[in-house]
Amino acid sequence: MDDIITARDVRFVYDNGEQEPGTAAEPVLVLDGVSLAVRQGEFLALLGHNGSGKSTLAKHFNAMLLPTGGQVLVRDMDTADEEKKYEIRRTVGMVFQNPDNQLVSTIVEEDVAFGPENLGIEPAEIRRRVDDALKTVGMYEYRTHAPHKLSGGQKQRVAIAGILAMQPDCLVLDEPTAMLDPRGRREVLDTVSWLNRERGMTVVLITHYMEEAARAGRVVVMDDGKIRMEGTPREVFSQVEALRAIELDVPQPTELCFALRRRGVPLPEGILTPEECAEAIALLMEEPPCR
Repeated sequence: MDDIITARDVRFVYDNGEQEPGTAAEPVLVLDGVSLAVRQGEFLALLGHNGSGKSTLAKHFNAMLLPTGGQVLVRDMDTADEEKKYEIRRTVGMVFQNPDNQLVSTIVEEDVAFGPENLGIEPAEIRRRVDDALKTVGMYEYRTHAPHKLSGGQKQRVAIAGILAMQPDCLVLDEPTAMLDPRGRREVLDTVSWLNRERGMTVVLITHYMEEAARAGRVVVMDDGKIRMEGTPREVFSQVEALRAIELDVPQPTELCFALRRRGVPLPEGILTPEECAEAIALLMEEPPCR
């Protein structure tokens, strides 16, 4: 499988500015030699506590930030190449956590059309793209509504539609459900999962919700500007104590089974979902008692 994004030994330093008059600025190292390949068509979840560097790394994927050291390639285009920036941002679309900051029009369909219009797309093609994008995220019936009257989950789906209308190959979502209620989170995650599964879109999801990361095909865990773990959700979340050591949790079913195993209950490792947890406990209860 081809790689759509490649990060090679990426370092990034924020200039922290003057702390006191007459004192030198103290640079802050946020990314410390990060190397990562995002494969075409995969669903990758990027985890880490606040300050781990995950959002900073995400902003390198479409040249919002440029490395202090190392290199980021998008389909072999160097993000540091100013002439390639336009094409890179057409290839990798970004969705952020606050949908209100991404909505620019007073009517939903006009908001979704904003990106394609700036790309110089013909009006007939814009109409087709807007309708297709809104249908894809389940918001077509709201096309003439005012965005500010929508729920948080609906607003975020409109924001995603606005990116889809520009037809990127990769969708990077930086904590898109952080400001949503459980229903809104479910709406957005169902949409993102469908895009990956049915449309084959590459998805990079930055999140601090373990249950969201469990839906991905691969999980990367960051801490202190470095990648600490990488693997399938089952492989990563089975390392409960290692995740706790870097201030991260695991999905609740995984946590429950881990606690029960420590008390001698013979439950299997690698459980992620409530359904898997319930089935494992039910099977255990059906076993005849030892004589």
